[in-house]
Order: sequence, then structure tokens, then C-alpha cells
Amino acid sequence: MITEPLFYAAAVPAVVLMGLAKGGFSGLGLLSLPLMALVVSPVQSAAIMLPILIVQDVVTVWAYRHTWDRRNLMILVPSAILGILSGYLLAARVSDAAVTLAVGTISLAFAVRRLILERRKTPPAPAKADVPRGLFWGCVTGFTSMIAHAGGPPFQIYVMPQRLPRDVFVGTGAVFFALSNWIKVPPYMALGQFTGENLVTAAVLFPVAIASTWMGVLLVRRVSGDRFYTLVYGLLILVGAKLIIDGAQALL
Repeated sequence: MITEPLFYAAAVPAVVLMGLAKGGFSGLGLLSLPLMALVVSPVQSAAIMLPILIVQDVVTVWAYRHTWDRRNLMILVPSAILGILSGYLLAARVSDAAVTLAVGTISLAFAVRRLILERRKTPPAPAKADVPRGLFWGCVTGFTSMIAHAGGPPFQIYVMPQRLPRDVFVGTGAVFFALSNWIKVPPYMALGQFTGENLVTAAVLFPVAIASTWMGVLLVRRVSGDRFYTLVYGLLILVGAKLIIDGAQALL
């Protein structure tokens, strides 16, 4: 178990941000790993965070157990498995920085374009959960989640144009990422990232993880559906900009 106070000074806010993201404020969680990486290595940060994510998934899936879209999951999950497997096999050959920069650029362009379209007098009709786009973005989500821990933006790019009800959107993401995180466990074990120290440290942070996730669920349900989507697009712009900066800095 990690005992340095400096680690928990960074880890507790990181877990709180991830809990709020799991509760529905998509995008905030992307700040968690960089925050933890200030005090431990990125690899160790990811290994500590994955068990925490799984615990938070339990809370979120329970909260939204009646509001999720079956068709989206049937399209996304199989392709995400392929993406995670590809990410595992290519982990040593693919630059995290290049993936991060690409995801950030696509996310920023998508969010800005959608906000402009949504503000028109006649916004575009909601998209459908179509198989070709779903298979593509599901694979991208799994791949970026495994390589650069950035699965949220590709998921949002595919699902948000469907304009699902707020709770259905959050619930679908909750179930999807809960399944994805369990799928990622064997690759993480194969990479030797689940040490006793990391697992015990994650367990110490479980109470913070559970409390912050419930807080996110309660807060997001106070936001109206229209405002929720505007808020999420805004967060996606911030996340996209951060990914671009991180990717560009790492490449340089």
C-alpha cells in the first residue's frame, strides 16, 4: 500500500473527478489519470484506477439499471472487445501521444460542430444507432481506452447525436464502460500491472470512489435534458483541447 501523503493529495481529487464523471458528467474523468501521474507513474496510475473504476461502475449501473439502450450496447460491445484486443497487441508499437492528439482533435472538432448545429433554429434530426458507425466507433473506443485511457470521447461522438434521454445516455455509457473495464482486466494482468501494493491502495480509495459516484448521480439528475447535452458538449471541448495539448507536448 502506498503511504505517502502526497500521493493521496492527488489521488483523492482524481477519484472524486472520476466519480462525478461516472455519475454522468462525462469528460471530467479524463483529468484523473494525469492528476495521479503527478505523483506515481502513468502505468501505476492506470493499474490503481482500474479496480476503482470497476467499483464505481457497480454504483452507476445500479443507479441507471432501468435506463440504458440495448441496441447501442449490442453494436458497441463486440467492436470494443476487438479494439481492446488490438490495443493490447499494439501497446508497445503505438505512441500514446499520437493517439491522444488524434482523439483530442476529433473530439474538439466534433463538439464545436455539434454545438453550432444544435443552436440553429432547425437543429438536425437525431441520428440512429446504426451498425457501421457503431462498429467503427466502438472499436475506436476500446482501442483508445486500452492505449491512452481516452475511451469517453469516441463513445460520445457516436452516441450523442442520437439525442437519447439524459438518463438513457448516462445509463448506456455506464453499462458499456462497466463491461469494457472487466474486459480490460485480463490484458492488465498479462501486462503485470496488478501488484499487491496497487490493489491495496485502490481498496483504500474505494469509499471515496463510491461516495463521489453517488454524488455525481444526484447532481446530474438536477440538470435538465437540454442543458445536460450543452454541458457535455462543453466538457468535450475542454477535454479535446486538453488531449491536443497533452499529445502535442508528448510528441515534441
